[in-house]
Amino acid sequence: MLLDLKLVVRLQEIDNRLAELAREIASLPKHIAEIQKKLGTHERKLDADRAALAANQKERKKCEADIPLQDQKISKLKDQMLTAKTNEQYGAFQHEIEFCQAETRKLEDRILELMAESEPLEKNVKAAEAALKEEKAQVDAEKALARERTAVDQKAASELQTERAGVAKEITPATCQQYERVRKGRKGIAVAEVVDGRCTVCYMVLRPQYFQDVKRTETILFCESCQRILYFNPPQSFDDLANASDGTRVELGD
Repeated sequence: MLLDLKLVVRLQEIDNRLAELAREIASLPKHIAEIQKKLGTHERKLDADRAALAANQKERKKCEADIPLQDQKISKLKDQMLTAKTNEQYGAFQHEIEFCQAETRKLEDRILELMAESEPLEKNVKAAEAALKEEKAQVDAEKALARERTAVDQKAASELQTERAGVAKEITPATCQQYERVRKGRKGIAVAEVVDGRCTVCYMVLRPQYFQDVKRTETILFCESCQRILYFNPPQSFDDLANASDGTRVELGD
């Protein structure tokens, strides 16, 4: 295979891997943001449950504190009844006492309602706290993993950039310019393998004579449809496969 063609094939492999690494590096912060957002939603739900429980407990304490006040009023009214001089005064005190007793019953009923409401609230809060604790630990672990993965990807990308610069220097300037031109115009894919007489990127069938020219690899040739640089890997022979199984490395396209 023509040296320039071998080099642009390797350059394409490097660029493909660099693109993969770039996508992965960019996706990790987005993933962390998504799980952090989900965690924030759960934290707000827990805050709402805690607020509902706190409001329940506050009202219950108020009701419990109001009952003795009503008892004090009743006791005071009963003492005042003893000083009543007319039936009308006595009846008025009796009416006030009944009113206070009714208020006490309302308070007691409300306390029972609040106690019944507090049970599921307390269960929700405890369950949410346990789940949130576990989720926070998971998020922290994923953040640490993302940082580690990003560092590995960045190191790999740096090494590939170094290799890319070396490969690009070995390619003749004209071929390198052609590669970059096609790559920019074809969404990063400038090189395409030909298999069974067909470009494996745009799937157009090559003219028979043109396919033979590509197989000879005597010059840089482009797909007549998508304009990508074409290369051909001849199939391995049975002897090549036998050598490969014995541990002998087989180079294709030499």
